[in-house]
Amino acid sequence: MLFFLILAAGTLFSIYYSGNQLLDGDQDQMLLKGYMGAYAGNWLPFGNYGSTVGNVPGYLSALVVGGPLLLWDSPWAPMAFLIAIRIASVFILDAVLKHYFSKPVRLVFVLLVWFSPWMQYDNVLYNPSYLLFFAALHFWTAFKMREGVSFGYSFLHVLSIGMAMQLHFSWPLLAFVSFYLLYRGLGKVSWVGVICGVLVTGASLIPYFIEMMNNDQIVQESDRYIGYGLTHVYPVLKSVLYWIRYGSMMFSNKAIANSTFEWITTIEFARLALVYFWKAWVFGVGAFTVVVSARYSWRLWKHVKPMIRKSEDVATKEDWLPLYAFGVFIAILICAALAPITFNYWHLMLAYPFAIIPILYGVKQFLESKPERFKLFFLIAVCHLVLVNIVASNDSRKYSSSASYVEQVNKFVKDHHSVIYKKSE
Repeated sequence: MLFFLILAAGTLFSIYYSGNQLLDGDQDQMLLKGYMGAYAGNWLPFGNYGSTVGNVPGYLSALVVGGPLLLWDSPWAPMAFLIAIRIASVFILDAVLKHYFSKPVRLVFVLLVWFSPWMQYDNVLYNPSYLLFFAALHFWTAFKMREGVSFGYSFLHVLSIGMAMQLHFSWPLLAFVSFYLLYRGLGKVSWVGVICGVLVTGASLIPYFIEMMNNDQIVQESDRYIGYGLTHVYPVLKSVLYWIRYGSMMFSNKAIANSTFEWITTIEFARLALVYFWKAWVFGVGAFTVVVSARYSWRLWKHVKPMIRKSEDVATKEDWLPLYAFGVFIAILICAALAPITFNYWHLMLAYPFAIIPILYGVKQFLESKPERFKLFFLIAVCHLVLVNIVASNDSRKYSSSASYVEQVNKFVKDHHSVIYKKSE
């Protein structure tokens, strides 16, 4: 019951966040492509523009907005679809985690995944918001492939990577995880399923490649290069810090560091007092939980270290989950080393739910040794997350209590009427 209560409360926050979002360039790109498809039948075969790398390939950026609009002509349609697939993602992830953790530990999972501002703060129409679903699908199919050879699971596993490719350039992270699972012998592969998944993904990208040959604006040339992160070191170190921060309550500065509290009071002294108290509280809690997250990650590393290399010993079911988490961590390092940019938090959101796995193992041990204190800490965590979500959804870089998502979208559609109805050339 408590699981569904947290899920329901998180859903209400998702709706509230959505209504208060401030539209910017990322949402504008998604909306334009979606409305062009739904209103004019002009489905663009490329997605949002990415810094230094051009536009993401494929129709999916247009479909996730335009598809819901075909069913319900309302600005809320694409947001309802986004929230729905994120809720589905929680259930998909939990379908695996229930094999490893008790109900109290899984409550911590749903709290940290669905109720956390790391996730709630991305209730906006931009590409990274959709990645949780494909991360969950990758995780679930990988777990199922551990049980036996299956065309369906292998096909969906490859498709989870291929569809993530059409939304964000962080998709290689999932591919590197799959390569590690294959190397470590943690799954049984149907190569027919893999080939079919590759063919379907490739076929969906044919219009993009045709467009690319005729429109060089969707491919960005840059002085950055593959391996930039490795040669500059800092991008790799920063990615390690994000892994630790994802397991903590040191949320994005955009969510917690820019609140002015003008929506609460106009008395300058009171407002400044709130600002200073707020920053002291959120950064104090954040710093403490970063230490906890680092400690739990280190514990899991010591547990998994003897098992990471390929071995004749067959990995047990209990070994699979920590090895998957290790695979995600290694994939983060590889992607950060190869990427032509320095990652920000949204670039690694595919890894977010798996950075919580060390925390779940830590909570499991804590629950076994000090069960009487679990309820107290859980209640404190709930209260803290509610407070942060209230502030972040009303007074942060991406959200404002004075904003109206519907009014902004309606104005955008009106202002871009000629572009939306422009005939496809």
